[in-house]
Amino acid sequence: MRLRSRALTALFLCATALPAMAQECGGDFEAWKQGVAAEAKAAGVGAVGLDALEDVSIDERALARDRAQGVFTQTFIEFSNRMISAYRLKQGAANLKKYADVFARADQQFGVQAPVIAAFWALETDFGAVQGDFHTLSALVTLSHDCRRPQLFRQQLVPLLELIDRGVLPANVNGAWAGEIGQTQILPSDYLTRGVDGDGDGKVDLRNSVPDVIMTTGNKVLSRGWKRDEPWIQEVRVPDDMPWDQTGRTNKLPLSQWAQWGVTNPDGSPLDDKGLKAGLALPMGRKGPAFLTYDNFDVYLEWNQSFTYALTAANLAARLAGAPPFDPRNPEPGLDNDRMKALQTKLEARGYDVGSVDGILGTNTREAIRKEQMRLGLPVDGWPTAELLAKL
Repeated sequence: MRLRSRALTALFLCATALPAMAQECGGDFEAWKQGVAAEAKAAGVGAVGLDALEDVSIDERALARDRAQGVFTQTFIEFSNRMISAYRLKQGAANLKKYADVFARADQQFGVQAPVIAAFWALETDFGAVQGDFHTLSALVTLSHDCRRPQLFRQQLVPLLELIDRGVLPANVNGAWAGEIGQTQILPSDYLTRGVDGDGDGKVDLRNSVPDVIMTTGNKVLSRGWKRDEPWIQEVRVPDDMPWDQTGRTNKLPLSQWAQWGVTNPDGSPLDDKGLKAGLALPMGRKGPAFLTYDNFDVYLEWNQSFTYALTAANLAARLAGAPPFDPRNPEPGLDNDRMKALQTKLEARGYDVGSVDGILGTNTREAIRKEQMRLGLPVDGWPTAELLAKL
């Protein structure tokens, strides 16, 4: 996938899961590398890995990419329409058929349905076609030395050096700008701990072996909390009026409650209540597309904290599983980038933590909008409108 904001999400999540370590950054680069080398040596990395570290230098392209995340200023409809392409749907269906036996093994062993794995495979690299052209070790060293957010990247350095030292990866391996490798863009720590030899050749090759890619991706998804045989999202129709303050991904309620408030299947038929709970996600407000999000949807956000990316990936998986395109409905006009920044500035002035004033409708900004909508007596759907901006 050419969109590397997803990298930061996965890196953050892995960072929180790994042992604490020194996060020193900046200063003399060569001296800093010696500190990393000592850390790697203590972890058991040998001469091959240490020599690879010695040879790397700063990658200015990685620094530039880390600071350019404008793609996520797109709305969910814009982003998903672009990413859920006819090519990906066609190739996805072909690959599901071609590798049906491997997908079946992944489902049996990890409980992760084939369309879920195929959707990540599609979005990340177009089924292996675009795996990235950044020298992975140089990029990770650069972003770890940089003091902007070293804690996200430093946790991946030693695992990558271990993979190189063991001969699993070459020292010159290329990947995405933030350190992901292979056909579903797996981080070094996941490669090391979740890698599965799917073709039985005695090694894990996530760049060239499709069975390894499918099985490893299933293992990674399971490790993030996937629940076997349960759904992830479901498109629904919402009424013109309901308790909008009860909506939101994290407010999971019984399907019977949503049905009582008038939520139905897209064709108007009643929801099939199987005893599960779900949140009601409104990515573009109460007049836009609507989805019930089950516990398994949270795993998509473990893969990538961008709600827009996660919902797009979940929808692509649903399409590959046979669902029709979602109904965009008629959402209220949102805010352009400059007005979004103005809104975020006003929210910050009211004491909200929106992350940064970047014009991106992230989780913190959505939550701040919901709280202000509630305070102002507006429908609480987390969607930024000109009316909200004016009232603030």
